[in-house]
Amino acid sequence: MPQTDKKAARRELTRAIYRNNHLRFFITVLLLAADAAAGMVGSWFLGQVLDTITAGNMSRLLRLSIGVVVFVLAMTLISSIQYRCKSRFIQRGLTRYKETAFHRISQKSIAAFTRENSATYISVLTNDTGSIEENYLNRTLLLVFHCISFLAALCMMLYYSWQVTLLALVLSMLPILVSVAMGKELVIREEALSDGNGRFVAQIKDLLSGFSVVKSFRAEAEATQLFQKANQDVEKVKFSRRWMEALVTVMTGNLCGSLVQFGLFLFSAYLAIRGHMTAGTVLIITNLANYLIQPISVVPQYLASRKAASGLIDKLADLICRNAETSGEALEPVLHDAIELDHVNFSYEPEKPVLRDISARFEAGRSYAVVGGSGCGKSTLLNLLLGSFRDYGGEIRFDGKELRGVAPESLYDLMCIMQQNVFIFDSDIRSNVTMFRDFPDEAVDRAMDMAGLTALVREKGPGYRCGENGAGLSGGEKQRIAIARCLLRRTPVLLMDEATAALDAKTSFEVTDAMLNIDGLTRIMVTHRLEEGILRRCDQILVLRQGTVCSQGTFDQLMEEKGYFYSLYTIANS
Repeated sequence: MPQTDKKAARRELTRAIYRNNHLRFFITVLLLAADAAAGMVGSWFLGQVLDTITAGNMSRLLRLSIGVVVFVLAMTLISSIQYRCKSRFIQRGLTRYKETAFHRISQKSIAAFTRENSATYISVLTNDTGSIEENYLNRTLLLVFHCISFLAALCMMLYYSWQVTLLALVLSMLPILVSVAMGKELVIREEALSDGNGRFVAQIKDLLSGFSVVKSFRAEAEATQLFQKANQDVEKVKFSRRWMEALVTVMTGNLCGSLVQFGLFLFSAYLAIRGHMTAGTVLIITNLANYLIQPISVVPQYLASRKAASGLIDKLADLICRNAETSGEALEPVLHDAIELDHVNFSYEPEKPVLRDISARFEAGRSYAVVGGSGCGKSTLLNLLLGSFRDYGGEIRFDGKELRGVAPESLYDLMCIMQQNVFIFDSDIRSNVTMFRDFPDEAVDRAMDMAGLTALVREKGPGYRCGENGAGLSGGEKQRIAIARCLLRRTPVLLMDEATAALDAKTSFEVTDAMLNIDGLTRIMVTHRLEEGILRRCDQILVLRQGTVCSQGTFDQLMEEKGYFYSLYTIANS
């Protein structure tokens, strides 16, 4: 994959966080600066109170008390507004980040997406996004706050004593060196955690997707063992990451922070004894030391965490660009001549061919049936036509243009496919038919009526939700939705992969017959139902056997041959 593509995707994802969000970020930074300044003012108040106590000035103590009350109220107000602005910035940024990521994923072709594990995308849009929220966005703002506090504390120290300031700078170098040395290991463990989360999500997805199979096979114990192993593995990776983060905190915060605080306190006490500063100034410097220690202890850790989270953005950019295909030549959304397969070969695994030397011609406006025994490659043939795979041998041409050189988007405008396995959104029936797009009401009603959905909507009501992946619908009802979708789109080419398998014989015949009556539509149907009334209406029947075309012709021609098709038909209708 070109590095320029990955860098461009990375920039797009990062810019999405700040798009139309710069003002919120700028206001948040200003409020963080005000919050940091409030800390300096609070230190000053402490020193003044101590000096006032030493001097025994009661009236000044009263004035300071009033000032402290006003200061605390103002600081509370500033902090409240700051937290709200920060939350709004993160909310907006994460929303845009995930929207941009999903948009880029949705732009992938079917061919690219089928080579990848969808669980990886689920992980990067959930687990990784949580890390980006905390370790990239939130800690970016905390870094700003701590850096401002650190600089403000140094400036205030410099005002009281340049010697103390110089010592603070020298002591500050120690935790920084320690964190830099340990930060790389934290990045490695953050990336390992991301990969571990991805594997864990993939295992859960597989186990839940196959729930009915697990139950029917009585393999609950084995499924539990698989989950336990995946769970233990990911928790081990989490422990490793937590331990390294804790170690960085202990070394930079507890050890080095204590050295800085006690070093500055003892040196300031020495200067006070020599008469170079008051006891109140010692208290101010001691308190200011906290604004040095905290940044020193957390900033290196935050930088390491931010770098690790930035690596997750790089990971998503890599996923977006992986298997991406260069845009090809655009096809007109109409088939003028024919779809031709010229000595096509294909295999999912080396040395295990699924299709072998397939040659066929599907002419525009005609109807074709693809039949054969189970596992002979019928569905694979349709997927090749849809562009799901580009690593086939031979040629597939659309009006003379080879499929590998065609832009996937224009291919989807030319064809749509009706499959036996139908995906349904947890929304109402009409939205599932339209796929949430705008179509004229007359066209939607006509498609739903032709697919036999009108009575279903009338029975269940227009607002009836279909459930997760159509859990509230029968298999036949889900297939009717798939049929209505394709009828609504009215693409020039319609691919049907056992599209009416879940319907009863009478309804299946009526739906298929209705689609055969549509003028100007090129139909390629994979079917195991060898019904004479439908097959006679097909201009040609392609018969597959063990991945090859063993015969092709009209229904009458194939029956007269008394070959493989004759055997299939006789068995199916006996």
